[in-house]
Amino acid sequence: MNVVVVGGGKVGQLLTQLLVEEEHNVVVIDNHENVLNELQDAFDVAIVEGNGATVEIQREANVPESDLVIAATSSDEVNMLCCVVANMLGAKHTVARVRNPEYDNQIEFLRQKLGLNMALNPEKETAREIFRILQFPSFTKRDTFAQGRVELVEWKLAEGCSLVGKKLWEAKELSRMNALICAVDRDDQVIIPDGNFVLQAGDKISVAAESSRLVNLLHSLGMVNYPVKNVMIIGGGHISIYLAEMLINSKVEVTIIEKNPAKCEELSIKLPKATIIHGNGTHQDLLLSEGMMDMDAVITLTGVDEENMIISMFANSKKIPKTVTKINHIEYLDILKTAGIDTTVSPKLLVANEIMRYVRAIYENGSITDSSQPGTIETLYRLFRGEAEVIGFTVPEEGSFQGVSLKELRLKPHILVANIIRDENVIIPKGDDCILPDDSIVVVASSEHAISNLNDIFAHGSLY
Repeated sequence: MNVVVVGGGKVGQLLTQLLVEEEHNVVVIDNHENVLNELQDAFDVAIVEGNGATVEIQREANVPESDLVIAATSSDEVNMLCCVVANMLGAKHTVARVRNPEYDNQIEFLRQKLGLNMALNPEKETAREIFRILQFPSFTKRDTFAQGRVELVEWKLAEGCSLVGKKLWEAKELSRMNALICAVDRDDQVIIPDGNFVLQAGDKISVAAESSRLVNLLHSLGMVNYPVKNVMIIGGGHISIYLAEMLINSKVEVTIIEKNPAKCEELSIKLPKATIIHGNGTHQDLLLSEGMMDMDAVITLTGVDEENMIISMFANSKKIPKTVTKINHIEYLDILKTAGIDTTVSPKLLVANEIMRYVRAIYENGSITDSSQPGTIETLYRLFRGEAEVIGFTVPEEGSFQGVSLKELRLKPHILVANIIRDENVIIPKGDDCILPDDSIVVVASSEHAISNLNDIFAHGSLY
């Protein structure tokens, strides 16, 4: 597929990497020659220097023949204009990153009027992810599938957990709660386990479960789901505003520490029910004097990864029940892991994953397809540094696999059907279960498989 990426910043760089890894033809447009040269050296992509919102630059990048244009510059207005120009030139699909909260209530209007196939707000999506985690702080990650009926949650197994030392088939605590362990991260190796896999303390596990049973699941495992009532946020950017609004609407007390006085004034106007503190969140004395020890969670959302890491490490040393750390440099993930910081969020990863889901949904077997058709990807999340993927599909009306028991279907290696959702019921499938038309299913797969369609999970080619 021919893809043009406008903007070579953090998101543009990650998108370029992921697109190249999946063997798409990529052209990157940016104003800065040094940025383009670095991308060309790293990924061997075509580059065009200039303003990506102009007709002549888009023509030079061959936008009229492109299958997809992704506008990911730092300016919302430039991104939207890029997509308008691309549509007029004949690009088949356009995606824009739109971050400003002032545009949030009119995203759908803008998408329709400007002809955007997708408009993404990474800051709002990051805030939503943090908010979901704070509802169940025992988890380090939480994603939803099948219109919210299925959740994929992660946590690290502690010594003394009832699951430690058991084979998966022996884990009755999970089967009673209609839950299934889909993937395990052990010693930096990601495993999609079978029933004989033995769990160990320190394993980071990813579990698919019914949303309505999450509380019961925690109780069955002896894990406490403590309520979050007081939250301290370090940094007053867009994510903080979105998150604070969500928390305040849920009756949570919010304190925001921000070092820019002008931004503090803006926050106090936008968030009258929050406590806004002018100060440097890296100063430990300030954090303590402003009540950090009374907080249920500390969320670090400054624009500097190193500051976020240090503040989170300090909060952990003070036994704050929950910390969430925002990072932009995903290469820091291993450092965070060794430092004991388990819950991280990355806006650029969130937006990149959503765009890659869309790329796979519209591209199948060398051609562009209708992404709204059953059998194409509806949801995609990456697990454990991207070494595994969890993908949601709706089953099409036709297919020779339908009605055949899972034990008789041959799936590709390292692929697991984790859930079947049928008539509002969530099924943890066993060998005798089968896939039927209009089912929603959740599949876990090693990243060695570039799955873009339900058909791709089967070992013997097309079953449609």
